[in-house]
Amino acid sequence: MGVKRVLQVLASLNRGGAESMIMNIYRNINKERIQFDFLVNESNEDYDFEAEIKKLGGRIFQIPKYNILNHYKYKEEWRRLLQKHSEWKIIHGHHTTPATIYIDIAENFERTTIGHSHIAGSEFNLKSFLKRMLRYPIRYKADYLFACSKLAAKWMFGTKSKYAKIIHNAISTEKFEFDKRTRQKKRKELGIDGKYIIGHVGRFAKQKNHTYLIDIFYQLKKINTEVCLLLIGDGELKNDIKKKVNKLNLSNNIKFAGVRGDVDELLQAIDVFVLPSLYEGLPVTLVEAQCSGLKIFASDTITDEVDITDLVNFLSINQDPANWALSINDSLEKLSNQERSRYAVELSKSNYSINKTANELENFYLNID
Repeated sequence: MGVKRVLQVLASLNRGGAESMIMNIYRNINKERIQFDFLVNESNEDYDFEAEIKKLGGRIFQIPKYNILNHYKYKEEWRRLLQKHSEWKIIHGHHTTPATIYIDIAENFERTTIGHSHIAGSEFNLKSFLKRMLRYPIRYKADYLFACSKLAAKWMFGTKSKYAKIIHNAISTEKFEFDKRTRQKKRKELGIDGKYIIGHVGRFAKQKNHTYLIDIFYQLKKINTEVCLLLIGDGELKNDIKKKVNKLNLSNNIKFAGVRGDVDELLQAIDVFVLPSLYEGLPVTLVEAQCSGLKIFASDTITDEVDITDLVNFLSINQDPANWALSINDSLEKLSNQERSRYAVELSKSNYSINKTANELENFYLNID
């Protein structure tokens, strides 16, 4: 029996939640038995994970982004690819907006299809409504339904969510284990040693609720002058957030770190992790933060399935930001780095260990004819 190639369908190969999750699996899956190829939207620039994928033996294919107006061209691109690549017996769809289209085509070519939900909410506008309508038939058309959490399954698949398989957003626990020397090195590099560092990882998009996060930090700064905020990520709303930061005279206290490949090390430098998202599927960043032993303050809109340790505190984003600030400050006063290293061991025994998830998915693929 040769290597089975699985086509992973994503919008991009940059450092987003779904992309990071599938890359974690790809790095740890037995590539003598399973190999991944990737189909993504066309881009004029190299994607973040592009070089690594090629090094691991994966192939990357690009087609134009689906925009309704190119409906027939998009279908033809898919037909051409599936006709040419008979080795793809399994089509694993993470990019769900156009999934109904390519699932239908894949079924005609007698391929096995998977619809995978990574989200559990959307914005309230026409564009989001149309996207949700486009996703609706997935629950009836895909051969298998996957989700990162029960909440994500319910949101995308409705009554069919009871048939969804939960694929945990697992991580390499040893990579995120707290290390005192790494902490000291990174804090020195950041130029903010001697301060309490509040951390956040996420793209600058409405979903991540950066506006509220800045309001929290503004209130925290009033009661604790020894704090700074580290924002890791990029996105379309970054300039808007920078304007707000300037308006509140917080520029000297907030560092925009951009997209980083060393998030595992930056988490060592952070003292408290804050994620006041409007909605999430199951954010892998919170799994990573717990593995690093970080106290977490997250919005109660996020599924409690992410509450793996005793580190997660859920708060309402309907509260005054000052309430979040008080809770965070209380946590800062009780910090003990001596305890942080034990959480990697705890996570390694959970369902969020990458070895367990990679083996589970590998066996699933291999059992499909």
